[in-house]
Amino acid sequence: MNQLAAVFKREYASFFRTPLGWVVCALFLFLSGLVFARSVLVPGEVASLREFFTLWWSLLAVIAPAVSMRLVADELRTGTIEPLLCSPAGELTIAVGKFGAAGAFLATCLVPTLVYPAILMLVSRPDAGPMLAGYLGVLLLGWLYLAVGLLLSSLTASQTLAFLGTLFVILSAELGAQQLTIRLPAPYDAAALKLSVSLRIGDFARGIIDTRHVVFMVVLSGFFVACTALVLKARRWR
Repeated sequence: MNQLAAVFKREYASFFRTPLGWVVCALFLFLSGLVFARSVLVPGEVASLREFFTLWWSLLAVIAPAVSMRLVADELRTGTIEPLLCSPAGELTIAVGKFGAAGAFLATCLVPTLVYPAILMLVSRPDAGPMLAGYLGVLLLGWLYLAVGLLLSSLTASQTLAFLGTLFVILSAELGAQQLTIRLPAPYDAAALKLSVSLRIGDFARGIIDTRHVVFMVVLSGFFVACTALVLKARRWR
């Protein structure tokens, strides 16, 4: 547990020691503020963040790769991966610690956005349930994307390749699910539709906390983190 905490603290602090972390956080807040202003603060519309959360998956598709691209790739580039792998911390501990730090950083970036529900509550009486569900969906989806990015980052020493690879996987999975839904006959089209992350976060945006969505994202995130640990183990024995 002490080793996991050490990896977590080291990685989380690194986001604020480099300009990249601040730039990513500022970009995230700028884009989310733009979406809020254009899709929520519309005169005559219902006071709800539903549209805001529905569009947020596309923001995470860009922000998550930017956060995760340096997690392991930077260690490979600078050569600090060797002492890290030779430390008492196991591969799974390293992978979980880095993933947890990235997830905590994403949650930190989300904290300033709590001003948006506060603004709605000042001017109207929105339902708090869908807003809480929406934030849960954003966190789960963001952590899933970060897990994908962590795996891709462990495969290359280039942060640029890690970013582009993660973005490609995210977009391919979403567009592929949509194309399969169109082309496959029933009932296979419904099964393909369940692979769409935008559909899942859309349910959260409507205030629906479906345990199937939660389990899907948690299990898939754990799978990618475990795969990262296997890649690190392979690097240890090279």
